[in-house]
Amino acid sequence: MKILVIGSGGREHALAWKLKKSPRAERIFCAPGNAGTAEIGENVAIPVSDLAALASFARENRIDLTVVGPDDPLAGGIVDLFVTQGLRVFGPSKTAARIESSKICAKELMRKQRIPTAQAGTFERSDDALRFCDQLGFPIVIKADGLALGKGVIIAPDLESARSAIDEMMNQGRFGEAGRRVVVEEFLRGTECSLHALVDGKNYRLLESARDHKRAFDGDVGPNTGGMGAFSPANNWNNKLQSQFEEKIMRPVLHGLLAEGITFRGLLYPGLMITDDGVRVLEFNCRFGDPETQAILPRMKSDLLPLLEATIGGKIGDYSIEWDQRPAVTVVLASGGYPNKYEKAKIISGLDEAAKLESVQIFHAGTSRVRDETVTAGGRVLAVTALGSTVEAARERAYDAVSRIHFENCHYRRDIALTAVTDNIEKLP
Repeated sequence: MKILVIGSGGREHALAWKLKKSPRAERIFCAPGNAGTAEIGENVAIPVSDLAALASFARENRIDLTVVGPDDPLAGGIVDLFVTQGLRVFGPSKTAARIESSKICAKELMRKQRIPTAQAGTFERSDDALRFCDQLGFPIVIKADGLALGKGVIIAPDLESARSAIDEMMNQGRFGEAGRRVVVEEFLRGTECSLHALVDGKNYRLLESARDHKRAFDGDVGPNTGGMGAFSPANNWNNKLQSQFEEKIMRPVLHGLLAEGITFRGLLYPGLMITDDGVRVLEFNCRFGDPETQAILPRMKSDLLPLLEATIGGKIGDYSIEWDQRPAVTVVLASGGYPNKYEKAKIISGLDEAAKLESVQIFHAGTSRVRDETVTAGGRVLAVTALGSTVEAARERAYDAVSRIHFENCHYRRDIALTAVTDNIEKLP
């Protein structure tokens, strides 16, 4: 089979890497890809925003399956375009993708289906949003309605910071049209967890749980990023919570979508908060998470390709997924200054040495090749994943690999999965 993976980040490298392992994968193309995907497939210089050019490439090169990585092309209707041209593609339709591309739509769906989530209000006027902030009390969470590269969520500790965030989003256009409408919701206390599910419209198969680290710096401080690391399985997840999740969240959301005439086929990834009162939905995503994918896929023993095909064909209920029981830890190496202003074109060294370590996989994100050198080309540059017999062993191996990689102003968190290690220590007799 010829497979096209759309995107250029660590998630897309992980997807291409996993799909390449399938005995049925003949050729892998990545559009536009990065320095890592170029090592396992062929990069195609088409931006993810050029949906027509992507469809033309898939048609002209007789691509058998296209896998869409990022949220923007899904929100833009790439799946609908491919389907109308007779092309097989993994991902939800534009209408189904609104569960991620519009937080207001997601909130309305959850309200109708009584899915547990934070108390919230949706607003088109900044003064109305501010009045609601006063009603809920602080801290408070302010979310841009649309897609904002994982950075459209602000936790405001007081009225002054809430006023500033709302003004930037709604009046100054910090996130463009994505922030013209906002959701203001109560601040939920607890710990976060990521669940991924392959959904074929009516049935689904859950992938292994994961937790990511959104804040830029150690101790969960600093601005929100796209994710500075992850680990799998999540240390705050168990069978009881999973039963609650399937009964109160997963089944109702699929029922609600079908009731509105929407058949969701693709990857549904609810971001969850585990509170004292049970599981609450923070948001819905309609694609593989980043960097969670880099922690989850190395643990998947099953061939990913037939699972994606079964999801498209409405037969995922006929499949089971086999997992490596060893935990995985993923550490993201970022450019200095990320998620704010950062420099590019810094030469990266030590990749070959780090890759030689046992049970270590390096996924490229913001990288490119310039004059036979791998250089930085984005905010999040690399995701280093390691498997180990314990979380502690996986952490040590991941950070050993990280220590061998160098580029100017490299920044990474040193506490990825540390809570999982301390939890295990506390449980010892």
